[in-house]
Amino acid sequence: MFCGRPMLHHKSQSTPRRWWRPLSGRGWTAIFLCCGVGFGAAASAATPAPGNPLDGYLDGLTSLRTTFSQTVTDAHGSVVEAGEGTLIVQRPGKFRWDYVPRAADGAARAGNAAAERGQLLVADGKNLWFYDRELSQVTVKPVEAALSTTPIMLLSGSAAQLHESFDISSAGAHDGLEWVSVQPRSAEADFSHAQLGFAHGQLARMIVNDRLGQTVRLDFSHAERNAHIDPAQLQFKPPAGADVIGTPQS
Repeated sequence: MFCGRPMLHHKSQSTPRRWWRPLSGRGWTAIFLCCGVGFGAAASAATPAPGNPLDGYLDGLTSLRTTFSQTVTDAHGSVVEAGEGTLIVQRPGKFRWDYVPRAADGAARAGNAAAERGQLLVADGKNLWFYDRELSQVTVKPVEAALSTTPIMLLSGSAAQLHESFDISSAGAHDGLEWVSVQPRSAEADFSHAQLGFAHGQLARMIVNDRLGQTVRLDFSHAERNAHIDPAQLQFKPPAGADVIGTPQS
């Protein structure tokens, strides 16, 4: 991960591990969605024909805008964190993930309180930016080096890249959804297994198991497929006064 000053490790060890969190010496940890290929790089293999709900969903997908709720549970099934946010994807290789955890009483933050909490992750095609609002800290890494083992590729990479990096198979129907099972081919990936659930061809849920025994569940809503994306939303400028770690690629 990022070399130099470590990020977020100085918080309480009870703080749940998020898939986007940069950890010293490892690079970016996984959920949103593999391994062995550069993020957004051109695929060498021919794109496979759609053969499961994930392939069918990605066929023709150029952009996505959606809201989500997130729940993190530990190995014993206890909820350790919950929150919500928005996701914007511009294929190939750009996205914006904005997440705000709920307060301890379960209520969502609003106004200035929300603006001071949570994390923002932006891939602009060259750099991956991670902004922790509470710490007023920004970390930047070349996107190719930062996202080689993360599940964000499941939505922003090409179909050929996915099949090179993952074992992908249909997993049947349950809970009213059609499921796809995804397992990274590389032992270096930060997640061990992911499942994506589709309703009427649309992505409705993602469940990711990390290598520490935690499970992250994402429920998507109000999705807009191939929506117009303002290019400014896929750019990031560090806020004045924020501590910046790393040097962006120009």
